[in-house]
Amino acid sequence: MPDRMLQFVRLPQRQPEKRQAEQRREDFNEIYRPFPQEKASEQASRCSQCGVPFCQVHCPLNNNIPDWLKLTAEGRMEEAYEIASATNTFPEICGRVCPQDRLCEGNCVIEKGFNSVTIGAVERHIVETAWSNGWVQPPQPRAELGLSVGIVGAGPGGLAAAERLRVKGYEVHVYDRYDRAGGLLIYGIPNFKLEKEVVLRRWKQFQDGGIHFHMGCAVGTDVTLAELRERHDAVLIATGVYKARDIAIPGNELSGVVPALEFLTASNRKGLGDEVAAFDDGSLNAEGRDVVVIGGGDTTMDCLRTSIRQGARSVTCLYRRDKANMPGSMREVYNAEEEGVHFAWLAAPEAFVGEGGKVTGVRSIRMHLGLPDATGRQQVEPIPDSHFTQKADLVIKALGFDPEDMPRMFDEAALTVSRWGTIKVDPRTLMTSLPGVFAAGDIVRGASLVVWAIRDGRDAADQIDAHVRANAARTDARPTAKVAAE
Repeated sequence: MPDRMLQFVRLPQRQPEKRQAEQRREDFNEIYRPFPQEKASEQASRCSQCGVPFCQVHCPLNNNIPDWLKLTAEGRMEEAYEIASATNTFPEICGRVCPQDRLCEGNCVIEKGFNSVTIGAVERHIVETAWSNGWVQPPQPRAELGLSVGIVGAGPGGLAAAERLRVKGYEVHVYDRYDRAGGLLIYGIPNFKLEKEVVLRRWKQFQDGGIHFHMGCAVGTDVTLAELRERHDAVLIATGVYKARDIAIPGNELSGVVPALEFLTASNRKGLGDEVAAFDDGSLNAEGRDVVVIGGGDTTMDCLRTSIRQGARSVTCLYRRDKANMPGSMREVYNAEEEGVHFAWLAAPEAFVGEGGKVTGVRSIRMHLGLPDATGRQQVEPIPDSHFTQKADLVIKALGFDPEDMPRMFDEAALTVSRWGTIKVDPRTLMTSLPGVFAAGDIVRGASLVVWAIRDGRDAADQIDAHVRANAARTDARPTAKVAAE
């Protein structure tokens, strides 16, 4: 092992330079500056190259993290990129948006005592170096198979499957109801975490590789699922989950109470240069307003930090548990606190109050953590006589997402779903109840992380490939058998 590794005993952990909070509040640019090469190599050299790489074990993609850290420390950047991209379709995106503190970095062997290796920042550096040097090439098959696959959904899961199938030689068609590829990468995640050019350049790269995109095409309206099954040898459903969870409390109908995704989509579209009437008229614009965001996940953090940048008068997060029990990334919580977000921990909304049909506040009650439930998580219980009203003229509900009614949307009553509305698949083949139709990503597992969508999309591509090749082999064999019989 080269002497340049195991430097954690000598070198402290250093994250990339972070822009000052006062500066970050003024724009939507990414908050972390890129690592220069010498710093990336230095931080990569802190890796202990342990015998059991828990960073890799706890990565949904099982990325070969110790290998590309070692190569980065040695300055072998093109090789590092080849290793990073072998298991991950979008390493530059995961390096930006993955909750590394809960996954790879949170399970780094040297975390206790020396602080983890800055895996996400090094991953981002590797791929940005690859892009700047022209090492990232469009997906190209060695040979065309003469077989086609249709993919419903141009989010991370669908795109990961599309790239993998194209490399295998399939003609790939991606159908999406939106006007840009990327799904929530484009319309859900704000620029300060993921600049849109990072996603759009991948879209162009995939187009250059021969993947066909049918944007603004809603399956079930513009084309039926039955028609896609006729056109293609297999179909993958990778739509994600977009139906906002709601909260059944009085005042839900008041003006100024909005779902998180509507708010984030308006902001992202505005940043992309689109005309957004609901933003321009103030309905989905936080400027000069007292904003309350209800929730505790990463979408909540996105809404809070977007409101700050839009110039809100005040921004408050209402969460019914404490900081330690928040499901979102702690790194995002710290960034939000730096930027001026106020967190009202252990507070649950009971009603939205208003005047003249417009929201003016959120009546809430203080909570405390009780005994653990069957899952081991502490239950929350209200504290009697602890009501208070949080002033608000814009309330954003960031309570998570559920699947839409897929059988109804696709007009396919035979498409089986679970009691949660997610599509049921064979856990081994990932095929749905419809022969030749597969499903992957959030529409199967429920709302989850980008990295899991990528993993599911890649797995689905492999299962589709096995299924289509087996069918093609059986079809090719039938005429021969018939001739022999005659």
